[in-house]
Amino acid sequence: MRIEADHPRLTVARQCQLLGLARSSRYYAPTPADAGDEALMRLIDKQYMETPFYGVRRMTASLGRQKLRVNPKRVRRLMRLMGLEAIYPKPHLSLPNQANPTYPYLLKGVAIDHADQVWCADITYVPMRRGWVYLVAVMDWFSRYVLSWELNVTLDAGCCVEALERALALGTPAIFNTDQGGQFSSVAFTGVLQAAGIALSMDGRGRAFDNIFIERLWRSVKYEEVYLHDYQTPAEARLGLGRYFAFYNHQRPHQALDYRTPAEVYGLPPTPRRTQAGIIGSLAAAPVGLRPPPAAANECVGASPP
Repeated sequence: MRIEADHPRLTVARQCQLLGLARSSRYYAPTPADAGDEALMRLIDKQYMETPFYGVRRMTASLGRQKLRVNPKRVRRLMRLMGLEAIYPKPHLSLPNQANPTYPYLLKGVAIDHADQVWCADITYVPMRRGWVYLVAVMDWFSRYVLSWELNVTLDAGCCVEALERALALGTPAIFNTDQGGQFSSVAFTGVLQAAGIALSMDGRGRAFDNIFIERLWRSVKYEEVYLHDYQTPAEARLGLGRYFAFYNHQRPHQALDYRTPAEVYGLPPTPRRTQAGIIGSLAAAPVGLRPPPAAANECVGASPP
């Protein structure tokens, strides 16, 4: 709904009152992102990929060694904006948001030995030439297959729910693991999982290694795609990431999978023998695919590629 300055019967103040808005918001104009902050966020993101245990003080010192004049207050603000937090044991000083329920970590000591046993999800920051976007992905833990992904300009639960619903069109895991972030502990997100009869598992606070496989995925995405391409717009980022995830799922040999691809281990039929560019181009338009029936899928899991 739009406020009309020349409405014949309602004043601007009355329209704002009916919409529950402060009158001052009618005249607010968003300020563009600061170019200096964007450049600094790129450097912070690269450093965090190398040293995720750096907190605000060490990150500030590291940037200072690069001849950058920044203070901890600015670094802290940008790291919060990017959703970055140092990995280290923490005292019992901050508790999860009581508005959203959290769930215990269910994977300690559990042997993950087949596809669709455990799925996981996480969010990361993706820099662009001007501004940034947030990337959420849903991944099968056993095969490392990226089931779905989504981009958004804000850290809200909506894009996480969309990615989850697309992933559930491919199958249903026994356990779904995330961190305790507000997007994943929201009623909108957990409600979809509970309705599907999926057990919820959440990492302990400050324990990023509880979800280590998707953290490794982010490292691959950043160093093999994001840092090599200077995205100009969200649309360009979406296209580039679509190509990369198609490559990651169907073409990139994975050392931990005995140099098979995630799609092969997940149980998808092999792609036709075409040129790599043709395969990646077609798969980028539809980066996920349906698995064969369960019997056929079990035969494919662990099999060598043809």
